[in-house]
Amino acid sequence: MIDTFATAGSAVDFSRDVYSVSRLASEVRAVLDGSFPLLWVRGEISNLAQPASGHIYFSLKDEAAQVRCAMFRAKRILLAFRPENGQQVLVRVRATLYEARGDFQLVVEHMEPGGEGALRLAFERLKARLAAEGLFDEAVKRPIPNFPRQVGLITSPSGAAVRDLLTVLGRRFAGLPVVIYPAQVQGDAAAHSLIAALALANARAECDVLILARGGGSLEDLNAFNDEALARAIRASGIPVVSGVGHEIDITIADLVADRRAATPSAAAELVAPSAEHLRQRLLALSTRLAGARHRTLEAVRQRLKAAARHLSLVHPAARLQQRAQRLDRAELRLKALMTERVGLARRRLQPLMDRLLVLSPDHRVERGQLALHALRQRLIRSQAELLAHRRERLMRAVAGLEARSPLATLTRGYAIVTKLPGGEIIRDPSEVASGERIRARVAGGVLEAVVQSVE
Repeated sequence: MIDTFATAGSAVDFSRDVYSVSRLASEVRAVLDGSFPLLWVRGEISNLAQPASGHIYFSLKDEAAQVRCAMFRAKRILLAFRPENGQQVLVRVRATLYEARGDFQLVVEHMEPGGEGALRLAFERLKARLAAEGLFDEAVKRPIPNFPRQVGLITSPSGAAVRDLLTVLGRRFAGLPVVIYPAQVQGDAAAHSLIAALALANARAECDVLILARGGGSLEDLNAFNDEALARAIRASGIPVVSGVGHEIDITIADLVADRRAATPSAAAELVAPSAEHLRQRLLALSTRLAGARHRTLEAVRQRLKAAARHLSLVHPAARLQQRAQRLDRAELRLKALMTERVGLARRRLQPLMDRLLVLSPDHRVERGQLALHALRQRLIRSQAELLAHRRERLMRAVAGLEARSPLATLTRGYAIVTKLPGGEIIRDPSEVASGERIRARVAGGVLEAVVQSVE
């Protein structure tokens, strides 16, 4: 029996699992999020939109299909370039569903230009495979000789790297022989040329260490040093290999598989060639240590000889006479010390009596009276000064009060005393003067004479 529930003339069948649109979109998104790991996808950018939020939205397409993509602001600000329509890119993405519109889309975590991105992807894959085989393990790498008899350079004979290498090698150890094995360091044939030069150096076996070097460049320029065959040839070399490829930030497969990696060609030369100045300082230090050891040995023999002579002197008959003389000297010293102590004790007993006599002396009383008189004189001088200061302060306050009550002080605040001319009567009301009369106004800075123009 099927239960139904009627509402407003309709019936709902509870035996059916009916999805809402939002539930369906949410579960589809969960399936997508859980089914695909992070993926690398290559394609062309189109319909690029960059709103004020900082996110970017675009479509990624190829000849047969396209898909919507979103890259949020936190990832976009890490981009080293500016995406544009029509640009080929390689993106690292998560496949998901935009529930609000039901659109399948890719959320971009990383983006790089297509050409370099392909090379970098190939680099990462080869790096992981060779690392799994153990080609980069430190245990299989050969030590670099401290004092090579001859150094081999595998590089372009016309590049800047070979000049830097020769300059640094000549500066560090001018007498070190160098052999150059010419090779191409860029282009399609570069990897094969480097392998051939490495094989030639091993066949001739005339060098104790090899430097594989090239100047800086783009990932495409350095791609020859990411060749798998070259990496295996470096590992199979019977001569230790030092890599000095590119600049400090450039890392190649050759750097990882080489026995030692230097940041630049010049750094590789610094690593391989012993420093003549350092050797000179080392020899000087060893010479100093040898001289010190010789001096310490002679000093030890000299001390043993002195000890033997001292033992001989102790058993000699004259030694007993010396010991008796020393006992006599010690007795004399003890006698002198005892006498000194007795004299000191007598002086200490006498000192209190002398102090009491000094206190009772008239000279002492006169001196204390002079000190008391001097103190009273100083107190009198201070009291006079304080009294004068107090009286001066009272006088200044009285002067200030007098000035505050003076009519002249009122004038300084902008008032004036107006009188008639020529009589000099003070005018207290405008009705006391008429137009045309002369008046005088006394202000703080002087006297003004004027003629009345009008009376209001």
